[in-house]
Amino acid sequence: MNNIMALQPAFPIGSIEAYVHAVNEIPMISAEEEQALARRLRDGHDLEAARQLVMSHLRFVVRVARGYRGYGLSQSDLIQEGNIGLMKAVKRFNPELGVRLVSFAVHWIRAEMHEFILRNWRIVKVATTKAQRKLFFNLRSSKKRLGWMNQDEVNAVARDLGVSAADVIEMEKRLGAFDASYDGPVGDDPETDNFRPAGYLEDGRVSPEEQLATDQVDTLNRQKLTTALQSLDERSREIIRHRWLNEEKTTLHTLAAEYGVSAERIRQLESNAMEKMRLAFAD
Repeated sequence: MNNIMALQPAFPIGSIEAYVHAVNEIPMISAEEEQALARRLRDGHDLEAARQLVMSHLRFVVRVARGYRGYGLSQSDLIQEGNIGLMKAVKRFNPELGVRLVSFAVHWIRAEMHEFILRNWRIVKVATTKAQRKLFFNLRSSKKRLGWMNQDEVNAVARDLGVSAADVIEMEKRLGAFDASYDGPVGDDPETDNFRPAGYLEDGRVSPEEQLATDQVDTLNRQKLTTALQSLDERSREIIRHRWLNEEKTTLHTLAAEYGVSAERIRQLESNAMEKMRLAFAD
């Protein structure tokens, strides 16, 4: 798979129109040529055969990507994701199936595009279950009119798509919602700024008095920790730092090798240093 991925062609950068024109200039291949190339790839891992299969189907990826224009995402990004799906399909294509590669590849191309859309359409993922994903890509086309659906319409869509009415209602709410930045743009009008969530949402977990007390305790503990560390000799201080204060805890054996002593001796030094620090904290 990685070898096939390395065969991505070089096309004009920065212009989707130039890319589309370039892929449309690539000759299509016949069913017989496709079968021969697929057998070369399957039987001999021929990367040139894989390249020709991918290149000759790039125009089809562009055509599929155009069907997802309504999601507000970059066409070039969708095409890139679709190309990944095409390469996955080429790797798995069995020429003995009796179908053309384009029919086999459409599932892989759409799957990659769907994943990309679901990851990037909203800040919060809008569809996670199988039913939600089906509704996300089919609900708008299934609706008979604009606006909110009535119960009969909800039931009809649920029946057509094989999902529950509750799933239909929930997805309609999600599609009708929008992302709002917590901070939002800051303007010159204080009244407008107050409509930003940051302007009116409060943190009710603790009171200001409790927060102040917590901050003061944290500050005092940091001061005590600094004092306790300063009371240790340099070796003990470094052992405590490596064993307890760094993000990755250093093993006793690593420190023993560094200082040229046994792991048991490092453990004793660590234990003695911790006892001194406990006494410093108790003062």
